[in-house]
Amino acid sequence: MPGPHPTRRTALLTAAGLGMGAAVALTDARPASAALRPFGPYGSPARRLGPRTLYVDPHGRGDHTTVSAAVTAAAGGGWTLVLAPATYRETVTIPADRTGLTLLGATADPRNTVIVYDNAAGTLKPDGTPYGTGGSATTLVQADGFAARRVTFANDWLRAEHPDITSGTQAVAIRVLGDRSAFHHCRFLGHQDTLYADTRSLGVTARQYYSRCHIEGDVDFVFGRATAVFEDCRFHTLDRDVGFTPYGFVFAPSTARATALGYLATRCRVTSAAPDRAYKLARPWVPSSDTTAWPSLVVRETWLGPGTDAAVPYANMRDAHPWQDQRFAEYRNNGPGARVIAPAERPQLTAAGARAHTRETYLGDWAPARTG
Repeated sequence: MPGPHPTRRTALLTAAGLGMGAAVALTDARPASAALRPFGPYGSPARRLGPRTLYVDPHGRGDHTTVSAAVTAAAGGGWTLVLAPATYRETVTIPADRTGLTLLGATADPRNTVIVYDNAAGTLKPDGTPYGTGGSATTLVQADGFAARRVTFANDWLRAEHPDITSGTQAVAIRVLGDRSAFHHCRFLGHQDTLYADTRSLGVTARQYYSRCHIEGDVDFVFGRATAVFEDCRFHTLDRDVGFTPYGFVFAPSTARATALGYLATRCRVTSAAPDRAYKLARPWVPSSDTTAWPSLVVRETWLGPGTDAAVPYANMRDAHPWQDQRFAEYRNNGPGARVIAPAERPQLTAAGARAHTRETYLGDWAPARTG
């Protein structure tokens, strides 16, 4: 191929912007209006939306030039951080005491505002030990009541650039631990383990809501033990230069046995850049830290494209924990990947059973806005 070989760092956002899902171009693609009004309709340091609003711009037109610095300054609860369109190459932690914090992308397009880094589970920390899967996250949300609107969270670590790392290729874009976490019109980009929808600890419930989001990856790219609702989202499976199938799995829930409900995908789309039938819809994750986990997943009224293996959409992560023993079910899905070829391979809910799997039953007394 002529010219330099593209990497996730040089191509990710360009491809994502074209809907190709192969990678994020981390060039400055700010709209022209951002030069004059970097915070769009959301005010400025001279005209704040409110006393608990901070502005972030790497070009120095806000209160802070990095997201991390703004989070540090936002002591207490209820802050809104308005992010100017830019690529923020940094890791970000939202501590537990930053309750009710909101990250707000200043433009209508989440592709313009990107938080990205490139640690993997096998990447070594300064002390010489590996980060591990959770530690690889570009963004870590520990606080309750967190919200994000029109922001892209990405991890652009690539296997091909690190042939020395054959184990520990998980590279998390965001790990969400807090209860009542809501994401509207956001994008989550990575390869293996993109979105870690989790809880702070075993026995703690974390309700999460994802509305009109784009989530892409290859292996287990939506995983963890949170109680999470994905509504009107797109899950996009990536092509891979490998000689085996399946290429990967969309979901890998690890719901605790005491948690009544795990992941719910409703009115979503599962698309693919890979060959037909290259991906499984899900496999259960029963981690060594919780051998009694009882993974829970319901996919309902969702379009499944030809990249999903309709004949055998589920698989085991470990044979000791077969998917048939877990809480996996579907309801009124459609599309070529939703065809029921062998009923035993696709458990279906009845209409009565489906009434127990709605946004309201999963989120309980929390009713986040449907749009943002």
